[in-house]
Amino acid sequence: MTTAENPRLELSGITKRYPGVVANDGVSLRVRPGEIHAVLGENGAGKSTLMKIIYGAAKPDEGAVRFNGQAVHVRDPREARALGISMVFQHFSLFDTITVAENVWLGLDRSFSLAQVRAAIRAKAGEYGLDVDAERPVHTLSVGEMQRVEIIRALLTNPQLLILDEPTSVLTPQAVDKLFVVLRQLAAEGCSILYISHKLHEIRELCTACTVLRGGKVTGVCDPREESNASLSRLMIGAEPPELTHRPLHAGEPVLRVDALTLASDDPFGTALQDVALSVRAGEVVGIAGVSGNGQGELLRALSGEDVRAPAGSVRLGERDVAALGPARRRALGLHFVPEERLGRGAVPTLSLAQNLLLSRRDAVGRGGWIRVGALRRQAADIIERYRVKANGPDAAAKSLSGGNLQKFIVGREIEAKPKLLIVSQPTWGVDVGAAAQIRGEILALRDAGCAVLVVSEELEELFEISDRLHVIAKGRLSPSLDRADATVERIGEWMSGLWTGRERDNNQKETAHAAA
Repeated sequence: MTTAENPRLELSGITKRYPGVVANDGVSLRVRPGEIHAVLGENGAGKSTLMKIIYGAAKPDEGAVRFNGQAVHVRDPREARALGISMVFQHFSLFDTITVAENVWLGLDRSFSLAQVRAAIRAKAGEYGLDVDAERPVHTLSVGEMQRVEIIRALLTNPQLLILDEPTSVLTPQAVDKLFVVLRQLAAEGCSILYISHKLHEIRELCTACTVLRGGKVTGVCDPREESNASLSRLMIGAEPPELTHRPLHAGEPVLRVDALTLASDDPFGTALQDVALSVRAGEVVGIAGVSGNGQGELLRALSGEDVRAPAGSVRLGERDVAALGPARRRALGLHFVPEERLGRGAVPTLSLAQNLLLSRRDAVGRGGWIRVGALRRQAADIIERYRVKANGPDAAAKSLSGGNLQKFIVGREIEAKPKLLIVSQPTWGVDVGAAAQIRGEILALRDAGCAVLVVSEELEELFEISDRLHVIAKGRLSPSLDRADATVERIGEWMSGLWTGRERDNNQKETAHAAA
């Protein structure tokens, strides 16, 4: 039985080694019943490894784990769930070929029928404002929708300890507020919560304790309510992130023009695009906000050339109609693209960083198709150095990097290609504050050099920081654009539900027509 003297969770001297790296080095951590405890650290600090050890997905080389005062050896996630530990991973653990309900069913007591699980999913989704269709196969979901499934699956187990890894990156501001109410209620009922987030304002608002990791070691324990963003940054990375320099806008001619783009989704569970109009000029950053699953994937595929079904004339690069051109031909015209899926789409997991440059850089291929391996390695080394990527050199496999470091490399790869138009999806999702500031700074520097940049992100704070103009996408429709100075969190949050007026739509159409002229 848990008492005031017995923490819900106690880690002592946890050490975990991998070839060439010590992920956790003598980590100790105490979480009390009913406590919302943040674990903070930069990418590669060892947070995810520590959470996997608690959840039984990894085994420590040294150290002890106690749960409710009892020594435990959690051998796998099934044992963790039986103890009352649930986890929502940043990188999901879902089976692609079965439905949402079937995935959730796998983690629950088999005394429940599948029909009962479907009903429970619908009830939880409504209670927490998480839009999830229990009948959809997981392979048809966007990244954000998959995270919603993970959150609901964890909450349905009624855990004593709930581990959340970046849980709010797919939610509107209003839904974040609602989730925080739920988490505080769970904590008041005795549930302990381990909360991992790079959003320092969330940690200060929600959490009552915080353990900071740096290089696999605990560097501090604090009450985040008594800290500032700057002091938490110093604990985490040893310095405050650099302030972004946002120079006055001197936009040039339109580089990307989208006009009357109506396109049925090629996925039966996808979102059709409806009369989308958009322009991005040289030397400006245009941001698109919205909750995942509202047509972002369909729009990005139509813009990148992965989907060439767009009507003739609906997508233009400069004066060129590119609606029917594939990704390689659009890239040759100066369009570069950073997808939200890092591994498997942005990078080939088993290939080295140098080899991954070949996905979008052809300047290392000589006559006759011979690959200049030395040139590739030099380019990769330059990106690693400039973007401060923590990697074992240009020959390191992409899958060996932490998510944030791989993101820095992919963004660097596309920026160093000197694009005329850069389209970036979720540029800093799951990236620590230092790396996020660096990526955003590089995007602004690219904009100041005359590149047109389109950023699709669910991080409103990020869009407010780097965008010159903002749109919202909801149910396959694109809102009018707003100058950054006129945008508010409340207004953007309302527009995420599709609440903008006919007059604003008319103004947007006039603006697009003016840009096209």
